[in-house]
Amino acid sequence: MTMQFNGPSQDLRPISTLKEMLDTSAEMYAKNPAFLIKKKKGGAYEEINYTLLKHDVDSLGTRLIDLGLEGEKIAVIGENCYEWIVSYLAVTNGTGIVVPLDKELSQEEIYQLLDISGCKGIFFTAAYEEYFKKYDIPVKIRMKLFGDRTDIKEELSTIEPKHGIYEWESLVKEGENLLLQENRSFIDAKVDPDEMRILLFTSGTTETAKGVMLSQKNIASNIMDTCRIAHVFPEDRTLSILPIHHTFECTMGQLLVLYRGASTAYYEGLKHIIKNLAEAKTTVLIGVPLIFESIYEKIWKKAEKSGKAGILRKGIKFNRTMKAMGIDLSKKIFKSVHDGFGGELRLIITGAAGMDPKVCRGFEDFGFRVLQGYGLTECAPLVSGPPDYMNTYKKAGSVGPSVASGEIRIVDKDENGIGEIIFKGPNVMLGYYNDPKKTEEVIKDGWFYTGDLGFLDKDGWLYITGRKKNVIVTKTGKNIYPEEVELYINRNKYIQESLVHGVEYEEDTLVSAQIRPAYDVIYEEFGKDYREDDIQSLIKKEIKKVNEGLPIYKRIRDFSIRTDEFVKTTTKKIKRYKNV
Repeated sequence: MTMQFNGPSQDLRPISTLKEMLDTSAEMYAKNPAFLIKKKKGGAYEEINYTLLKHDVDSLGTRLIDLGLEGEKIAVIGENCYEWIVSYLAVTNGTGIVVPLDKELSQEEIYQLLDISGCKGIFFTAAYEEYFKKYDIPVKIRMKLFGDRTDIKEELSTIEPKHGIYEWESLVKEGENLLLQENRSFIDAKVDPDEMRILLFTSGTTETAKGVMLSQKNIASNIMDTCRIAHVFPEDRTLSILPIHHTFECTMGQLLVLYRGASTAYYEGLKHIIKNLAEAKTTVLIGVPLIFESIYEKIWKKAEKSGKAGILRKGIKFNRTMKAMGIDLSKKIFKSVHDGFGGELRLIITGAAGMDPKVCRGFEDFGFRVLQGYGLTECAPLVSGPPDYMNTYKKAGSVGPSVASGEIRIVDKDENGIGEIIFKGPNVMLGYYNDPKKTEEVIKDGWFYTGDLGFLDKDGWLYITGRKKNVIVTKTGKNIYPEEVELYINRNKYIQESLVHGVEYEEDTLVSAQIRPAYDVIYEEFGKDYREDDIQSLIKKEIKKVNEGLPIYKRIRDFSIRTDEFVKTTTKKIKRYKNV
């Protein structure tokens, strides 16, 4: 059993639904900015307050019911934007069941998921218009990135859709008129906290996607639990950079922020992150390890190139000494690093995959608080996370203790105490959509069997070692966790990323790896004319060095060079089943 940490807590208010959350936030934080949006690329951020947000959700929801969509499944797909989250809330908070879709899916995959889920409507941004012009679905709604608004009291007649496609803003305006006519179909709609209101399809790193059925209680309980771990305040601002359909970004980066009365800005693309961080005055940043590992690598690369790496190391050592005395000089000593994040960033939250403990400690040394959580779509998503009021420096690599309302156990342990992670809590899904057999395989007596492997330390902190399906078992019965070996490989400066798997050879199972070289580093150091044969020889030498730090049975016996990107999910996790 895990030990739970319920230390200093925020002034949490109980909620059982997202509708209750939005209503109370709009009342408590009426004039606070809920979102920061840009009317045009490169323009200034403009604020949308909580009053306007609730008004738009109520207006759109009222019009959706008026269109005959009450109780129906409605999909949302497109870039991260204000219209996306308003549409999500307008569906789930009184209209029907929202089905967020991955914008990286192919046209065929999108059609397939719409058919499987039986959607009667879809919201989409302009980039997906061609997909839906001729697609047979009763209601199609195009979301434009936020444009100029007209007075909400303007009298508008119903605007007929062009080519069978409604305009998002037109529906909001028509909904406003219905509200003025005292249509309360959406506002008075009751939301059962325990029924399915969200249908999410998993990204599928080891197999094809499954439909995860979530209730509003699943998400509401997880929001409250997360706020006991990560302290977010009304003054905080986040920058939304992860795909919004993913439950990590949706729950942590959007809904939790709304619960706390804080604000979310939408970024303009990866190359604009630094600029947007400064413009939005971002204090909290939520991202996947790949993003932070890449930034960390660039900080050191820049320091080494300018000859200041030694000064940086001395600064870290001095700051650690001062911190031990209760004096934190991080912002002064590492001003240039903080300026690179806009100057206001205080908290980094990461999940969806494991982050190298060296990188966690590195950001802590620079003066940023780093929280690495563990979650799954099936748990809405957070299962565990380190509290931000505790010193976790020595526990870098852990994903913390269980959330307050849940419990973690390790079953089927091996001789090292490593076994499958199972979890019980109010955030566990209702089941897989139209698949009772798979549901019964993973939910037993209320416990969700995650398929992930790990162990608990003496304090009840969880460490992830890998995925059950990925474990390489040698003929002598030794277990090798590919993720662990990949961590060692990926620390090499000449290697961008890797994928480790087992191969049958004669009478044993050996460790093999696909290696994607860090071509930019190699060409910068050895010149652009460095040949593929040279790269092969270089990587062979580096793998030999990696092997020296591994037990004999874990050593890499064979490798291949991969010149193209690995096939990945939208949260940048390698899809093993599509790459091996």
